[in-house]
Amino acid sequence: IGSLLSASVVSSAWALAQLGEASESLSRLREGEQLLKHQAARGFVGFLGSSYGQLGRAALVLGRLDDALRLGHRAVEYSPRQPGYAAQALHLLGDIGTHPDRFDAGRGETYYRQALALAEPRGMRPLVAHCHLGLGKLFARMSKREQAREYLTTATTMYREMDMPYWLQEAES
Repeated sequence: IGSLLSASVVSSAWALAQLGEASESLSRLREGEQLLKHQAARGFVGFLGSSYGQLGRAALVLGRLDDALRLGHRAVEYSPRQPGYAAQALHLLGDIGTHPDRFDAGRGETYYRQALALAEPRGMRPLVAHCHLGLGKLFARMSKREQAREYLTTATTMYREMDMPYWLQEAES
């Protein structure tokens, strides 16, 4: 029951952040983090990497970059035997590293490349496309047009093939 409760609270934190319900999302984020800490203390660590990653995403949407960074690192920490969750957490860290308020090109690129290295051999195509999009935006911001074009072309092709119109529009803009 504890893991179902924590999963529900974590999911609601992310969903509320997406809906712009910042206060309620932040409340769920704090509650979810406490539930995950209790879960870890009891030795139930199976999905903690994924859950911390979702909380990190919620924090990023809320603009709480320090929280997002801390939660992203915790997601990586709890994912050593779950490379798919680790790839998602590394992508989150790449997004934080390339955030306008926290821009660190080297760190962002490193995290995106680490995420790609885990995601590609596992066939995690949406995440691979997201990493290409992140790298394309990063290189565009650094005025490295050729590299940006290469990554953005790969991202748009993948989004088109997977019929992901929202992300296709993001990559094309």
